[in-house]
Amino acid sequence: MRRLSEEKLKKERERLGLMWEFEDKYSEYSLICGVDEAGRGPLAGPVVAGACILKRDEEILFLNDSKKLSEKRREELFPEIQEKARAYGIGIAGPEVIDEINILNATYRAMREAVDMCSLMLERKTGRKLCPDLLVNDAVNIPGISIKQIAIVHGDARSLSIAAASVLAKVVRDRMMIKYDEEYPEYGFAKHKGYGTREHIAALREFGPCPIHRRSFIGHFTDEQQTKG
Repeated sequence: MRRLSEEKLKKERERLGLMWEFEDKYSEYSLICGVDEAGRGPLAGPVVAGACILKRDEEILFLNDSKKLSEKRREELFPEIQEKARAYGIGIAGPEVIDEINILNATYRAMREAVDMCSLMLERKTGRKLCPDLLVNDAVNIPGISIKQIAIVHGDARSLSIAAASVLAKVVRDRMMIKYDEEYPEYGFAKHKGYGTREHIAALREFGPCPIHRRSFIGHFTDEQQTKG
Protein backbone atom coordinates (compact mmCIF):
# COMPACT_ATOMS: atom_id res chain seq x y z
CA MET A 1 0.00 0.00 0.00
CA ARG A 2 1.50 3.33 -1.04
CA ARG A 3 2.76 5.87 1.48
CA LEU A 4 0.79 9.08 1.87
CA SER A 5 2.10 12.59 2.26
CA GLU A 6 1.40 14.20 5.64
CA GLU A 7 -1.34 16.33 4.08
CA LYS A 8 -3.05 13.39 2.39
CA LEU A 9 -2.74 11.27 5.52
CA LYS A 10 -4.38 14.04 7.55
CA LYS A 11 -7.27 14.25 5.06
CA GLU A 12 -7.70 10.48 5.05
CA ARG A 13 -7.84 10.39 8.83
CA GLU A 14 -10.39 13.21 8.80
CA ARG A 15 -12.53 11.20 6.35
CA LEU A 16 -12.27 8.13 8.51
CA GLY A 17 -13.19 10.20 11.56
CA LEU A 18 -16.41 11.31 9.89
CA MET A 19 -17.27 7.67 9.17
CA TRP A 20 -17.22 6.91 12.92
CA GLU A 21 -20.32 9.14 13.26
CA PHE A 22 -22.81 6.41 14.12
CA GLU A 23 -20.43 4.33 16.21
CA ASP A 24 -19.70 7.46 18.26
CA LYS A 25 -23.38 8.43 18.43
CA TYR A 26 -24.27 5.03 19.92
CA SER A 27 -21.11 4.68 22.00
CA GLU A 28 -23.09 3.37 24.99
CA TYR A 29 -23.11 0.06 23.08
CA SER A 30 -19.83 -1.82 23.40
CA LEU A 31 -20.24 -4.30 20.53
CA ILE A 32 -21.51 -2.40 17.49
CA CYS A 33 -21.70 -4.64 14.43
CA GLY A 34 -21.95 -3.35 10.86
CA VAL A 35 -23.96 -5.48 8.43
CA ASP A 36 -24.09 -5.29 4.64
CA GLU A 37 -24.50 -7.54 1.62
CA ALA A 38 -23.12 -8.04 -1.86
CA GLY A 39 -24.94 -9.58 -4.79
CA ARG A 40 -28.62 -8.73 -4.52
CA GLY A 41 -28.87 -7.70 -8.16
CA PRO A 42 -26.99 -10.28 -10.26
CA LEU A 43 -28.59 -12.94 -12.44
CA ALA A 44 -26.31 -15.66 -11.07
CA GLY A 45 -24.48 -16.71 -7.94
CA PRO A 46 -25.15 -16.24 -4.24
CA VAL A 47 -25.98 -13.23 -2.15
CA VAL A 48 -23.29 -12.79 0.51
CA ALA A 49 -23.57 -10.84 3.76
CA GLY A 50 -20.83 -9.53 6.00
CA ALA A 51 -20.95 -8.59 9.67
CA CYS A 52 -18.07 -6.80 11.37
CA ILE A 53 -17.24 -5.33 14.78
CA LEU A 54 -14.31 -2.93 14.50
CA LYS A 55 -11.97 -1.77 17.24
CA ARG A 56 -12.14 1.99 17.75
CA ASP A 57 -8.37 2.19 18.28
CA GLU A 58 -7.40 0.25 15.14
CA GLU A 59 -6.87 2.38 12.03
CA ILE A 60 -7.71 0.94 8.59
CA LEU A 61 -6.67 3.50 6.01
CA PHE A 62 -8.77 3.76 2.83
CA LEU A 63 -11.66 1.74 4.26
CA ASN A 64 -14.82 2.81 2.48
CA ASP A 65 -17.98 1.55 0.78
CA SER A 66 -16.80 -1.41 -1.29
CA LYS A 67 -18.43 0.08 -4.41
CA LYS A 68 -16.08 3.08 -4.14
CA LEU A 69 -12.97 0.92 -4.02
CA SER A 70 -11.03 -0.81 -6.77
CA GLU A 71 -10.79 -4.60 -6.74
CA LYS A 72 -7.11 -4.28 -5.85
CA ARG A 73 -7.88 -2.04 -2.88
CA ARG A 74 -10.64 -4.36 -1.64
CA GLU A 75 -8.25 -7.30 -1.78
CA GLU A 76 -5.67 -5.31 0.20
CA LEU A 77 -8.22 -4.32 2.83
CA PHE A 78 -9.76 -7.78 3.20
CA PRO A 79 -7.00 -9.37 5.34
CA GLU A 80 -6.43 -6.11 7.23
CA ILE A 81 -10.08 -5.98 8.27
CA GLN A 82 -9.93 -9.62 9.37
CA GLU A 83 -6.76 -8.98 11.37
CA LYS A 84 -7.88 -5.76 13.04
CA ALA A 85 -11.59 -6.42 13.62
CA ARG A 86 -12.76 -7.54 17.02
CA ALA A 87 -14.93 -10.11 15.24
CA TYR A 88 -16.52 -10.70 11.85
CA GLY A 89 -18.77 -13.16 10.07
CA ILE A 90 -19.89 -14.14 6.57
CA GLY A 91 -23.29 -15.50 5.53
CA ILE A 92 -24.15 -16.98 2.14
CA ALA A 93 -27.47 -17.78 0.47
CA GLY A 94 -27.14 -19.62 -2.83
CA PRO A 95 -29.24 -19.25 -5.97
CA GLU A 96 -31.51 -22.14 -5.02
CA VAL A 97 -32.39 -20.36 -1.76
CA ILE A 98 -32.95 -17.10 -3.63
CA ASP A 99 -35.35 -18.84 -6.00
CA GLU A 100 -37.17 -20.55 -3.14
CA ILE A 101 -37.72 -17.65 -0.72
CA ASN A 102 -36.93 -14.57 -2.93
CA ILE A 103 -33.89 -12.34 -2.90
CA LEU A 104 -34.96 -10.14 0.03
CA ASN A 105 -35.59 -13.06 2.37
CA ALA A 106 -32.42 -14.77 1.15
CA THR A 107 -30.50 -11.59 1.96
CA TYR A 108 -31.98 -11.51 5.46
CA ARG A 109 -31.04 -15.17 5.94
CA ALA A 110 -27.44 -14.47 4.89
CA MET A 111 -27.30 -11.46 7.22
CA ARG A 112 -28.55 -13.49 10.19
CA GLU A 113 -25.93 -16.13 9.42
CA ALA A 114 -23.20 -13.47 9.25
CA VAL A 115 -24.23 -12.04 12.64
CA ASP A 116 -24.33 -15.54 14.13
CA MET A 117 -20.82 -16.25 12.83
CA CYS A 118 -19.62 -12.93 14.27
CA SER A 119 -21.08 -13.92 17.65
CA LEU A 120 -19.32 -17.29 17.49
CA MET A 121 -16.01 -15.58 16.83
CA LEU A 122 -16.56 -13.31 19.84
CA GLU A 123 -17.25 -16.38 21.96
CA ARG A 124 -14.13 -18.18 20.71
CA LYS A 125 -11.92 -15.16 21.34
CA THR A 126 -13.24 -14.30 24.80
CA GLY A 127 -14.37 -17.65 26.16
CA ARG A 128 -17.69 -16.01 27.02
CA LYS A 129 -21.05 -16.22 25.29
CA LEU A 130 -21.26 -12.83 23.59
CA CYS A 131 -23.13 -11.31 20.68
CA PRO A 132 -23.32 -7.81 19.21
CA ASP A 133 -25.46 -5.45 21.27
CA LEU A 134 -26.26 -3.14 18.33
CA LEU A 135 -26.47 -3.75 14.59
CA VAL A 136 -25.91 -0.88 12.19
CA ASN A 137 -27.25 -2.05 8.84
CA ASP A 138 -27.11 -0.68 5.33
CA ALA A 139 -30.69 0.53 4.89
CA VAL A 140 -32.53 -2.55 6.19
CA ASN A 141 -34.01 -3.94 9.38
CA ILE A 142 -33.35 -7.67 9.59
CA PRO A 143 -36.39 -9.69 10.71
CA GLY A 144 -36.04 -12.64 13.03
CA ILE A 145 -33.24 -11.18 15.13
CA SER A 146 -33.52 -9.89 18.69
CA ILE A 147 -30.55 -7.51 18.71
CA LYS A 148 -31.33 -3.78 18.54
CA GLN A 149 -30.87 -2.48 14.99
CA ILE A 150 -30.33 0.87 13.28
CA ALA A 151 -30.98 1.06 9.53
CA ILE A 152 -28.76 3.68 7.88
CA VAL A 153 -29.49 4.81 4.32
CA HIS A 154 -26.26 4.64 2.29
CA GLY A 155 -24.73 3.22 5.44
CA ASP A 156 -21.81 1.61 3.62
CA ALA A 157 -20.56 5.10 2.77
CA ARG A 158 -21.36 6.60 6.19
CA SER A 159 -20.30 4.01 8.75
CA LEU A 160 -16.91 2.32 8.94
CA SER A 161 -18.45 -0.78 10.50
CA ILE A 162 -20.86 -1.17 7.58
CA ALA A 163 -18.09 -0.34 5.09
CA ALA A 164 -15.95 -3.13 6.58
CA ALA A 165 -18.87 -5.56 6.28
CA SER A 166 -19.41 -4.49 2.68
CA VAL A 167 -15.77 -5.16 1.76
CA LEU A 168 -15.84 -8.59 3.41
CA ALA A 169 -19.03 -9.55 1.59
CA LYS A 170 -17.90 -8.19 -1.77
CA VAL A 171 -14.49 -9.90 -1.73
CA VAL A 172 -15.93 -13.26 -0.67
CA ARG A 173 -18.61 -13.12 -3.36
CA ASP A 174 -16.22 -11.99 -6.11
CA ARG A 175 -13.84 -14.82 -5.25
CA MET A 176 -16.72 -17.30 -5.46
CA MET A 177 -17.71 -15.98 -8.88
CA ILE A 178 -14.13 -16.30 -10.12
CA LYS A 179 -14.15 -19.95 -9.04
CA TYR A 180 -17.49 -20.46 -10.77
CA ASP A 181 -15.92 -19.05 -13.93
CA GLU A 182 -13.58 -22.05 -13.94
CA GLU A 183 -16.58 -24.40 -13.90
CA TYR A 184 -18.69 -22.47 -16.40
CA PRO A 185 -16.23 -20.45 -18.53
CA GLU A 186 -18.71 -19.74 -21.31
CA TYR A 187 -20.56 -17.15 -19.19
CA GLY A 188 -17.68 -14.85 -18.20
CA PHE A 189 -18.45 -14.83 -14.46
CA ALA A 190 -14.92 -13.72 -13.55
CA LYS A 191 -15.46 -10.51 -15.49
CA HIS A 192 -19.03 -9.47 -14.63
CA LYS A 193 -19.55 -11.46 -11.39
CA GLY A 194 -23.00 -12.57 -12.52
CA TYR A 195 -24.49 -9.14 -13.19
CA GLY A 196 -26.69 -8.67 -16.22
CA THR A 197 -24.18 -7.23 -18.65
CA ARG A 198 -24.73 -7.42 -22.39
CA GLU A 199 -22.11 -10.16 -22.68
CA HIS A 200 -23.68 -12.19 -19.87
CA ILE A 201 -27.17 -11.95 -21.33
CA ALA A 202 -25.86 -12.96 -24.77
CA ALA A 203 -24.17 -16.03 -23.25
CA LEU A 204 -27.30 -16.87 -21.30
CA ARG A 205 -29.38 -16.78 -24.46
CA GLU A 206 -26.82 -18.88 -26.35
CA PHE A 207 -26.09 -21.53 -23.73
CA GLY A 208 -29.13 -21.40 -21.46
CA PRO A 209 -28.80 -21.18 -17.68
CA CYS A 210 -26.21 -23.10 -15.68
CA PRO A 211 -26.72 -24.41 -12.13
CA ILE A 212 -25.77 -21.11 -10.44
CA HIS A 213 -28.24 -18.95 -12.39
CA ARG A 214 -31.18 -17.58 -10.47
CA ARG A 215 -34.20 -18.97 -12.29
CA SER A 216 -36.45 -16.33 -10.75
CA PHE A 217 -34.26 -13.59 -12.28
CA ILE A 218 -33.74 -14.80 -15.85
CA GLY A 219 -37.19 -15.37 -17.31
CA HIS A 220 -36.82 -12.48 -19.75
CA PHE A 221 -33.58 -13.82 -21.17
CA THR A 222 -33.93 -17.57 -21.66
CA ASP A 223 -36.29 -20.48 -22.08
CA GLU A 224 -36.18 -22.66 -18.99
CA GLN A 225 -36.45 -25.69 -21.26
CA GLN A 226 -32.80 -25.03 -22.13
CA THR A 227 -31.71 -25.49 -18.50
CA LYS A 228 -28.44 -27.39 -18.14
CA GLY A 229 -27.61 -29.65 -15.20
